[in-house]
Amino acid sequence: MLSEMNVQEPLGATESGTTRLPAEAPVARLGLRGLQNRVGGRSLSERRGLVAVGVLLVSTLVVVLATAQTDMLLPETLRPIPPFLAGPLGTTGIDLGDYGLIAVLGVMLAAYTVAAGAAERLSAATVLTCIVVMHALVLLAPPMLSTDIFSYQFYGRMQAIYGANPYLAGPHGVMLDPLFSYIGSKWTYTPTVYGPLFTALSYLLAPLSIAASVLAYKAIAAAASLGTVALVWRSARLRGVNPVRAAALVGLNPLVVIYGVGGGHNDLLMMVLLMAGVYMVLARRERSGAAMMVTAAAVKLTAAVMFAYALASDGGRRGREHRRDVLLGGGAAALLFAGLAFWWFGSGPLHLFDTLQKVQSEGDWHSLPGFIGAVLGTNTGHVVGDVLAGLFVLACLWLLRETWRGRLDWIDAGAWTALALLITASSLLPWYVVWLLPLAGLARDRRLWRVATAATVIVTVLQLVGYVPHVTLF
Repeated sequence: MLSEMNVQEPLGATESGTTRLPAEAPVARLGLRGLQNRVGGRSLSERRGLVAVGVLLVSTLVVVLATAQTDMLLPETLRPIPPFLAGPLGTTGIDLGDYGLIAVLGVMLAAYTVAAGAAERLSAATVLTCIVVMHALVLLAPPMLSTDIFSYQFYGRMQAIYGANPYLAGPHGVMLDPLFSYIGSKWTYTPTVYGPLFTALSYLLAPLSIAASVLAYKAIAAAASLGTVALVWRSARLRGVNPVRAAALVGLNPLVVIYGVGGGHNDLLMMVLLMAGVYMVLARRERSGAAMMVTAAAVKLTAAVMFAYALASDGGRRGREHRRDVLLGGGAAALLFAGLAFWWFGSGPLHLFDTLQKVQSEGDWHSLPGFIGAVLGTNTGHVVGDVLAGLFVLACLWLLRETWRGRLDWIDAGAWTALALLITASSLLPWYVVWLLPLAGLARDRRLWRVATAATVIVTVLQLVGYVPHVTLF
């Protein structure tokens, strides 16, 4: 045994105190390839990551400075933008134009893919600082790319000021309100599609001015996005996943920052509540975690799917105790919000499902059902949507069964479900990728990391094609 150990002399200290390497050590042990790939004390991957982070910061600043003057960055109802909504950076005079915007967003997408891929080699301070600065910059910009932020305000004003139930009628009933002209044409006759908790929050914010409301919703979105990054970081440590890379996947994503935070979208509020629930379940606080997931669903129903996977997890191990705690926590929260909804909105929220079905049935070519329907003809759109919805349900049932049997991790199953939802949704908006990113960042299945990046690329490219002037695909 001793002679075998001495075939290759172990590392040791010389008389000068330096470490000496065995003469027989193979080149692979010396990490010669790694040394060749290092320049100036940093690996090439790290250097690429640092450059990508810098590009993300610069391109975010360019987008923010150009928003007020670049029509394609503004919601359709803000062209040209009123001075009171232009924000502190609205007088810069930078107009990127259509092709300039495509170029800048394309550069951001490329930088994101590089930075997310190299995040493991970057310091936590570098990644987190970049995330915070990007969010802060976008918070200073005017509302970006979507009229949803005005719909949020209007649904709250409908009941707070006019006594109209936002679950029963669209904004058209109070057209004399000064906010009406900022509502997107698609939503003027559409009742709210959001959960009772978020609609109640909109009610509380209704007294604010239009400009103050825009800032409030954007601030909520920015804080929620940063909170999601923090929860992903803490959850990753519990899961044994690299927290820097998980945080980068979510917090550096241009669709989350530019479209999500820039538009003040409530998907980010939903996700911070959902990820709080995920973190609590991971920390074995099942009742609180389940209650938080139901709270997320009270903002937007999309979050409800994750509750099922929390219930199915540990099905074959801890069994009754786990299921009891999840059901107790989720059930208590569901009763609380059902009572809130009935007290505040009467039977109105019961119409939410019909409204959602109607909105999804309209769709557009950016989604898979909409694309197929556009290719095959308008008469096939509903059929394609129904078929894909059926496939989504079957996929969920299979994923739930595999989770219950312990063959599939519950967070991985939730991430695959989010992906399936993105694929089958009749209306696919760019900020919807936030449904997938935090779960993919925590996934043990490495394929989900690549899938999340690919989904970002595909959705961004679809948006960029739509910005090409004088081009109509369908």
